[in-house]
Amino acid sequence: MSRPNSRQAAPAAAMALAGAVDLAAVKARSEAAAAAAARAAQAPQTSDGGPDGASPFVVDVTEETFQAEVLERSLQVPVVVDLWAEWCGPCKQLSPVLERMAAAANGAWVLAKVDVDANPRIAQAFQVQSIPMVMAVVGGQPVDGFNGALPEPQVREWITRLLDALRDRMPAIRQAEEGAQGGEPVEEPEDPRFTAAEDALERGDYPAAEAAYQQILAVEPANEQAKAALGQVRFLARAERADPAAVGRADAAPDDVDAQLAASDAEVAVDSVEAAFDRLVSTVARTSGDDRDRVREHLVGLFELFAPDDPRVAKARRSLARALF
Repeated sequence: MSRPNSRQAAPAAAMALAGAVDLAAVKARSEAAAAAAARAAQAPQTSDGGPDGASPFVVDVTEETFQAEVLERSLQVPVVVDLWAEWCGPCKQLSPVLERMAAAANGAWVLAKVDVDANPRIAQAFQVQSIPMVMAVVGGQPVDGFNGALPEPQVREWITRLLDALRDRMPAIRQAEEGAQGGEPVEEPEDPRFTAAEDALERGDYPAAEAAYQQILAVEPANEQAKAALGQVRFLARAERADPAAVGRADAAPDDVDAQLAASDAEVAVDSVEAAFDRLVSTVARTSGDDRDRVREHLVGLFELFAPDDPRVAKARRSLARALF
């Protein structure tokens, strides 16, 4: 399904964005995820569940690889962190269970194994007091976990609850599950409901475009294309109203969260993308609680305006991960 380029949809905002926003990227991201699921489904499998006897969904993590293997991967699917040590007998009972389950899940979640003796900073970050300890990380943050070598049925029940709670929010879970079941990746058919949104966008009628995408999401809350397009339309509307003076106001009031959010929109609107990302990462680092959550969500929303492989996004995601941990 094609999506109009924002340059055609809104000339004024497009000039300001200087190519930052491209609704066609929504389809590209969906197709890339489907292709990844297809590759995983077609990889040669062994009795251990992974290609060539080693599952790509079970990784040994160190302090140097923690950011890429845990924090960044947790933006797509849950990462289950298994904190263990060589001398720990119960760990040796639990780890094989988790490994088998992760391999069978085909990428619906990833198992990250951490030797706490070799990686004390990770153990400290998770406030480990006893092992084995298992913690699920989603969106760069720990969300649930347990201690001790639980029986396999209880571990399986815990994983099931985790995936059920996140499946609608993280489409990659469902795509991986479809691959594990031997199904072909489902290509989204042409949907006439998108026509009204696209026509409104071409006219620069952002309220009408937003309403059309919201109607789709009211029926299909997990529609990834509609969710991403809705976020991009909302930003285009904000970009047209962006006040260049917002940057100066934010610089003069670094503790004013609303000012920082407005300034970041103004900076992205004039293609000062890295400045906007740096501003919000710095704000995340010096805030806490609800304010930190607001800033983080705003920053992640800005990430979605760009291609997944944009180096500015990759750099900012790494900086965000450091600020959160």
